[in-house]
Amino acid sequence: MDPVVSIRPLIAVAIAGLAALTILLLHKRETLRDLVSPVAALAMFLTVISMAPTVLAGGTVELRLFEILPGVDFAFRADALGMVFATVSSLLWILAAFYSIGYMRHLHEHAQTRFFACFATSLAAAVGGAFAANLFTLVIFYELLSLVTYPLVYHHEDEAAWKGSRKYLVYLMGASKSALLAALALTYHVAGSLDFLAGGLLAVADAPAALLTVVYFCYLFGFAKAAVMPMHAWLPAAMVAPTPVSALLHAVAVVKMGVFCVLRVVFHVFGVGLVGELGLGVATAYLVSFTIIIASVYALTRDDLKARLAYSTVSQLSYIVLGAVLLSPVAITGGIIHIAAHAFSKITLFFCAGSIYCASGKRNISDMAGIGRRLPWTMGAFFVASLSMIGVPPTAGFVSKWYLAQGSVEAGEMAFLAVLLVSSVLNAAYFLPVSYVAFFGEATAGEGSATVREIPLVTIPLVATAILSVLMGIFPGYFLTLADGVIR
Repeated sequence: MDPVVSIRPLIAVAIAGLAALTILLLHKRETLRDLVSPVAALAMFLTVISMAPTVLAGGTVELRLFEILPGVDFAFRADALGMVFATVSSLLWILAAFYSIGYMRHLHEHAQTRFFACFATSLAAAVGGAFAANLFTLVIFYELLSLVTYPLVYHHEDEAAWKGSRKYLVYLMGASKSALLAALALTYHVAGSLDFLAGGLLAVADAPAALLTVVYFCYLFGFAKAAVMPMHAWLPAAMVAPTPVSALLHAVAVVKMGVFCVLRVVFHVFGVGLVGELGLGVATAYLVSFTIIIASVYALTRDDLKARLAYSTVSQLSYIVLGAVLLSPVAITGGIIHIAAHAFSKITLFFCAGSIYCASGKRNISDMAGIGRRLPWTMGAFFVASLSMIGVPPTAGFVSKWYLAQGSVEAGEMAFLAVLLVSSVLNAAYFLPVSYVAFFGEATAGEGSATVREIPLVTIPLVATAILSVLMGIFPGYFLTLADGVIR
């Protein structure tokens, strides 16, 4: 199918960018300012979805703006992989926008205009990356996302925020300025282009295996947002940010940009064939398996709920990379599906953590005994999302883990099937006790106070995302079709 030339990929990005500008202009009119985000989010989602019929049919939507260097354009292309990321990001921005309004207003947070403007710009960068037609455009939006999320991590402007945001920036910008730039330069030198190609840009390049291996690992660690150990420490450090930011960082824009970039490299820069030929798939699979298990153990030891969720994210992201580097069609499908499954479930869990904090001021799991009886919707949603992260049917997490397990068998790599099983047991070990303590723990003085109550504008979005976690498990067809488009 011939590409469809359209301005819609640019419009999707521009909507969020214009929303950020409008928010800044309306800083003295709080009600109007707060309405901008949900309206823009809905407009972006509708723009993204308008391209879905073309992509689902096996086509692409493209727009080339201008040439930077010979073989390097600033260009957009909506394809199957990009549509997965863009759909998830734009849909969850709608719910995150409402949640953020409720959260920020209830806690009377300062600098709300800056917060909402940076939040909107982050979504512009995420969707821009999703629709990037080449490595140059992708890295531009990748770097923009790092810069505009820095003020969100530093939002509270205290010592903890300074330390967390400094580590955040050093890891993300340091990795990109060293490993990522080196990988880009070497790719352009070898291939004479930075375009994404079906089958891999470097698959037809005449380059030594050793050089290609170096370039591959420069990409893997240069895209530090994927949080593959040892490039993971920025993610728990960023927990100093307000909970809506944590949800943005850990479920939607930032971490998904990282694994999305890694998948682009595997599928469209190297190609599945070359990754297998160089033996990079198995090597990466062992590395991310280590990340999956160790991060799960770290999560098990954390009493702070957001810290537990942060290490859970480090682990779950590596599921996505594992699916890609197993190189079997079924495993690749599982990895791609997990982008959406993890997003819907993890944003629910972070929303719940924020709801608990708004209602009670509690952060530590050990202090949450009995709180589920005061916050039944919140903790009910937490339980549903936990089941999805564990991989219990009929949730979204079951679908992705089923494909990953089947893919491990298909690839003849039973060791990675064992990793999936062990990690799921660890998931249960660190998620289920939270729900048990909340519903069946004996509340101490203050837990049963009538002042601990759910806030509608915070609670409704988290219930909606929990429902999405189940609906995707029952009706995964949209994302399965897109995953099939990536494989084809």
